[in-house]
Amino acid sequence: MTRCYIGLGANLNDPEQQIRSALAFLRQLPDCRLTAVSSLYGSKPLGPQDQPDFLNAVAGLETSLPPLALLDTLQQQELDQGRVRKRHWGERNIDLDILLYGDLQLRSERLNLPHHEMHKRSFVIVPLAEIAPQLQLPDGRYLTELTAEFDGELQRLKSLSDCL
Repeated sequence: MTRCYIGLGANLNDPEQQIRSALAFLRQLPDCRLTAVSSLYGSKPLGPQDQPDFLNAVAGLETSLPPLALLDTLQQQELDQGRVRKRHWGERNIDLDILLYGDLQLRSERLNLPHHEMHKRSFVIVPLAEIAPQLQLPDGRYLTELTAEFDGELQRLKSLSDCL
């Protein structure tokens, strides 16, 4: 089994319920075990500002699925939850991103591991640090080296521990 981390985000159609539905999906996913769930955080949109604020969380998962099979499964779940890609960094029912897949470093047309922008995103780093504070990234940096620059940038809303 490989430990990986999944970023979850939503800003349409009851975002909290969208994230809870995605977590329920991850909990029952064959060849996987949901091991951790961060709190729910509120964040401003990364892209166009003419959209609702986002809710975000990060989940820890142990899986025997290969990275591209996991990606396919997550993208199908996004479609099943009604995701429509209208514009880059636009509004969405649910977004499921593989942030880390063990120590794998991969660059391909379909998947970049670690997620190529994760170190710049408070809505990834802060919830990830909540569930894996001692995590060392594949490039050798510790997560704690990144968290200080995001102090006070996110609003922690509520625990999602009931989703485990």
